[in-house]
Amino acid sequence: MNKVEADRRTVRLRIEGRVQGVGFRHWTSRVAAELDLDGWVRNRRDGSVEALVCGAPADVAQMLALCRGGPPGASVAAVEVVDDEVEPPAGFCVLATV
Repeated sequence: MNKVEADRRTVRLRIEGRVQGVGFRHWTSRVAAELDLDGWVRNRRDGSVEALVCGAPADVAQMLALCRGGPPGASVAAVEVVDDEVEPPAGFCVLATV
């Protein structure tokens, strides 16, 4: 692993609660861009939101903390975090529901 890779952390999030219909995906995309994170976010048919987030470990940690609260109108019940090794796309995007 080179130094650039060692300075990045990639996590997959599953966020549960009242997280759809409240702008969670677009809020996540905006916050990720502000933190200079790569990855994506999407709704899941089971009512949860899933995201792949990659960047500097401190920025990823900040994103995780913010996702535990979410945007106004959201009520986050749980955030599952799993380290991942998937190479995210450059930038951050909103994907279609799966």
